[in-house]
Amino acid sequence: MESLDTLSGNYGEEGDRLLFKVLNNGDYLKDVPADLLAEKLSNKVTGQISKRGLRYDLTVPFARFLVMNRQHIKFPFKRSAIQPVWRADKPQRGRYQEFYQCDADVAGSDSLIYEAELICLYDVVFKELGLPVDIRWNNRKILSGIVETAGLEDHFNMITIIIDKLDKIGEEGVKRELIAKDFPADSVDRLLYLITLNELAQLESEMKSETGLSGISELKTVLSFLKNKKLANSLIFDPKLARGLSYYTGCIFEVVAKDANMGSIGGGGRYDNLTSVFGLNDVSGVGISFGVERIYDVMEEKSLFPDSFSRYKNLLIACIEDESFDYASELLFRIRDEKIPADIYPKTSKLQKQMSYANEAGYAYVAVIGGSEKNSSTVTLKDMDSGKQQTISYSEMVKIICKK
Repeated sequence: MESLDTLSGNYGEEGDRLLFKVLNNGDYLKDVPADLLAEKLSNKVTGQISKRGLRYDLTVPFARFLVMNRQHIKFPFKRSAIQPVWRADKPQRGRYQEFYQCDADVAGSDSLIYEAELICLYDVVFKELGLPVDIRWNNRKILSGIVETAGLEDHFNMITIIIDKLDKIGEEGVKRELIAKDFPADSVDRLLYLITLNELAQLESEMKSETGLSGISELKTVLSFLKNKKLANSLIFDPKLARGLSYYTGCIFEVVAKDANMGSIGGGGRYDNLTSVFGLNDVSGVGISFGVERIYDVMEEKSLFPDSFSRYKNLLIACIEDESFDYASELLFRIRDEKIPADIYPKTSKLQKQMSYANEAGYAYVAVIGGSEKNSSTVTLKDMDSGKQQTISYSEMVKIICKK
């Protein structure tokens, strides 16, 4: 949980609606004025009956952590974290009320080398997973410059929230929403034209904002760091990429799996002022997040999980006589000391039943233990892939398993 004051205002209007609020302890209604209760307007009452909320992401709690532990931290400070987050969303495929994020952040430096590092981190992870992706990126300063060039700079936050809906409602839908806000039609047309310019040089020639030109310069700097780095995935400049979170100030990222029916599976960006909410100024940070559940969904859809994962269960010890169970358990602890994953069937039973269990559970080997094995200090080892079975010494068994 976090303080609701800490969470509110960082995730845009839609994000604030998706915050899970936690009721205050005790009789949380006793101090609420009767007239407010009579109005039945929850937004007026929420602040008095709820002071805490479930975390929406891992970045805001990270900022609090930095401030609380600043005397122990040496900047620049790198961290990774895998933890659950909560959003009061309508559950459906790709959208969950509770899900895991995996974050990587660097705090305490404004060097753009870290943007390049994080792009490479995205690239290598999805290469290792065998999941081709597009790494889309932009800069909030470029977005601000586009809005300013279109003559709408006084409405930046509202416009970015609407632009962020482009993938959901399309260009015509975005145009209707902007016109409905009474923005001049020529400014809206100019805005929609500028966000289609996906070549930096072309956008730079149209840019009439120093802020926007600064953002273009930052992207060029990051690209210079990557000029000799061959990426396995596509890095795509997308000037319409907004990322609805209000705390982003520089480069922003979004990852989308190629040929998959799924939204973004990763995202992040630069945040310069996040710790100021807790009283610590001038700590710039940049971070990215992996949406673990969505990545899992896409990999499952594309059958990218290898069958060999189940073979991490290397060995099952199957004992067929009560008198030999002590020898079987001794072998279990010895084999684990060899750093080989092993387990034992918890009681003596028919060998066919234990073999069936081993096969269904995905064990690579079964060590059968009976009276003859105990008396001769051997094991009968069966390779579950080939079906080959042999009676051998303990040390020979270890060599065979480790070699495979």
